[in-house]
Amino acid sequence: MEIYQVIILGVLQGLTEFLPISSSGHLVLGQKFFNITEPSLSFNISLHIGTLFAVIIVFLKDIKAIFLSLLNLAKNISLKKDFQNIIKQDQNIKLTGFIIIGSIPTALLGLFLKQYLYTICSSALVIGFMLIITGTFLWFTTKIKINIKELNFKKVLFIGFCQGIAVIPGISRSGITIAAGLFTGIDKKTAIKFSFLLSIPAIIGAEILTLRDSIETAFFINSATLYGTFVSFITGYFALKWLLKIVKKGHLYFFAPYCWVAGFIIFLLEIIKL
Repeated sequence: MEIYQVIILGVLQGLTEFLPISSSGHLVLGQKFFNITEPSLSFNISLHIGTLFAVIIVFLKDIKAIFLSLLNLAKNISLKKDFQNIIKQDQNIKLTGFIIIGSIPTALLGLFLKQYLYTICSSALVIGFMLIITGTFLWFTTKIKINIKELNFKKVLFIGFCQGIAVIPGISRSGITIAAGLFTGIDKKTAIKFSFLLSIPAIIGAEILTLRDSIETAFFINSATLYGTFVSFITGYFALKWLLKIVKKGHLYFFAPYCWVAGFIIFLLEIIKL
């Protein structure tokens, strides 16, 4: 793979990871355009590490607060103090529990769908169809009436399930999880924060699995991949900051027409080939 191709794919990953138009779908299409034949899943997840760093930087304040709350909880447990009140009252501890609960359906779906990913990733028809579905999800956010309800067990399971589905190229992870949060009645700020905090263990878990598979197939990360990852971090940071402003204004549905048009064109072109 040429350096310029890696940089272009890195920019594509950084922009589309957070903008609700499916990074995985665009990466697969980009690799098809450049006729890249190396294992796309490994390269895609490597670029996701760059955007993972962007999430960590943007939500560093929240991550730090969670870390300090967990340290305080561990301290009280070691001192055999009454830690039950901390668990009940500390919102960061509750949020950590919700992230763990939400990660369960994501992990189960990811492991189940992994065996079909090669077929799914190689099908532009699937990507086109899933982009249309993503656009439909985004459009229906216009019908949502925010009730300012808090997160609970059922809601985080639903959001985690939606994140698991987003392993399919063409389904936007950020788009479907933020929309899912809004569908449950939680406010925009909570939906955004939970969506991206929930993505951290998912991306880390996916990378660990990929690295394990890479060892078995003698895959190694070269300088070109590192360049792409760095570019995805820079572009991802600014794309995420932009998305936060868009969602807070209630304009997530703005991306629906793009998903519909892109999905329809891809779908139509593939049918013509057949």
